[in-house]
Amino acid sequence: MMIAGGSIGYYQGNPLKLIEDCGVLKPTLFPSVPRLFNKIYAKIKTNFDSLTGCKKWLVDRGLAAKHSNLTEQNYASYHSGCYDTLVFGKVGSLLGGNVRMMMTASAPISKDVLEFLKIAFSCPVLEAYGLSETSGAIT
Repeated sequence: MMIAGGSIGYYQGNPLKLIEDCGVLKPTLFPSVPRLFNKIYAKIKTNFDSLTGCKKWLVDRGLAAKHSNLTEQNYASYHSGCYDTLVFGKVGSLLGGNVRMMMTASAPISKDVLEFLKIAFSCPVLEAYGLSETSGAIT
């Protein structure tokens, strides 16, 4: 990472302040473990499920449209100009707003969580195999 001109940031050590730390660090690459991704998924999903009326309709339409775009065999797009601006822009700001790729390793992660994170953060979420500290990132 350093050879490529990147910088490495560390969180304060308190998992409860991780979102706050990401707001300061503004990472472009976000490697993590499934346990943390499951917590992020649960938080976003809870917020989406609590919406009502027009906001709920817009979120549901955005999730359906982006899921359809993501699963099309010849298209597979992570982005939607309309829904990324109206719905998912605030979600991206949870991790600083600059995340271009997320990676997970060390344990299995649910397919539903992976797809939801791809849709919500508008970026690829790669699942590596092996230890998250070593071989996961390498593969």
